[in-house]
This record gives sequence, C-alpha cells and structure tokens, in this order.
Amino acid sequence: MYGLIGKMRATPGQRDALLAILLDGTDAMPGCLSYVIAQDPADADAIWITEVWTDAGSHKASLSLPAVQQAIAKARSLIAGFDSHVETVPVGGHGLPSPR
Repeated sequence: MYGLIGKMRATPGQRDALLAILLDGTDAMPGCLSYVIAQDPADADAIWITEVWTDAGSHKASLSLPAVQQAIAKARSLIAGFDSHVETVPVGGHGLPSPR
C-alpha cells in the first residue's frame, strides 16, 4: 500500500469553501482505499488530507481523472500553500485490507 499525509493551507477565511471542493472531487478514484479530509482545530485555515492507495501508481493516475482535474482547477485560487507532505507505507488498520 501507499500512503500520503499532507497539510494544505487555504487562503484566509476560505477553508470551508476549499473543503467543499475537495470533498466533492473524491468519488470514484480507482485504487483509493481511504481518503480523509479534516479540519485542523488549531488553525482556521489548515486542512489535513490522509490518503491510502493500493500503490503509488494508482495515486499518480488519479491526478489525471476528469473529476480530480476539475476539483484542482476550482480549488487552485483557494489554496494558499502546502505546509507538509509525508509519504507512508500503510500496513493495515480499520477499513483497510489485512496484510498478507
């Protein structure tokens, strides 16, 4: 499995609008096992995104999907930047396939 955890920063006061766009563009992504978008309770403009994919190729391919491209285009003006980005190797957990 392939995982990503990232912190995205919305332009001031636009977090809810950015969240709505990100949540709308997350359906039907082949290879996506988990995609969680969360508010940062300590920062009114920050969003955490936690993803688990079957493999890195599935994640890369998702960036070419029309729905994802549309979400990126809509969200671009609301994104102030990215604070951190970490790749992980998930080994299992609730809702994920058990390791074999």
